[in-house]
Amino acid sequence: MGLPQSLPSVGKCPGSRGLDATSNRGGAALAEQNSVLTQIARPYAAALYELSQSDGSVDAVESSLGDVSKLAGDSEDFRRFLRSPVISADEKSMALKAILAKAKLNPTVANFLGVVARNGRLFALPAIIRAYKMLAAQGRGEATADVTSATALSAAQRASLADALKQKLGKTVTLTEHVDPSLIGGLQVKVGSQMIDSSLKTKLSAIKVAMKEVG
Repeated sequence: MGLPQSLPSVGKCPGSRGLDATSNRGGAALAEQNSVLTQIARPYAAALYELSQSDGSVDAVESSLGDVSKLAGDSEDFRRFLRSPVISADEKSMALKAILAKAKLNPTVANFLGVVARNGRLFALPAIIRAYKMLAAQGRGEATADVTSATALSAAQRASLADALKQKLGKTVTLTEHVDPSLIGGLQVKVGSQMIDSSLKTKLSAIKVAMKEVG
């Protein structure tokens, strides 16, 4: 089974403001934008997950997508490239091909990203990666948690948080991490559409203190 060369064209690009846009409508506008990105991401993530299931490469594909996320997290230029509305799909496709040749990604992921680029959907790539990770975690019987921190978590902090969430939810939890230096409070954790409740406050507070000590 090969990668589809086109997928449903759901929604429109959020525009020049990109994935972290703000507007006068504040939270409502951001929620609307996130909803559009989710609609776009789902069919792409589902297609990639189905393909990786068929050839037994779910974990390898997930790991390779993690490398792409790290690249975006480490490079502001790459993030701007992904969400730029002024670079054509053809130009992005050619540029991405050169970038991926150096990155030595999993071939399935490299081919998939080429399809996303040609379809003009690279601006939704972070959402696609999150959606794939969620499908992979569900396939393993795990839960997923979106973790946003002011600084990158250490291995010890990541393990402590995953353990706390496992105790709370009764299942292994896969963390999808994001770094937002402007985040007040140092750490936010969301499981599905719900922010974590007060039962994890003590554990989170300890992790926050550790983060401040490291900083």
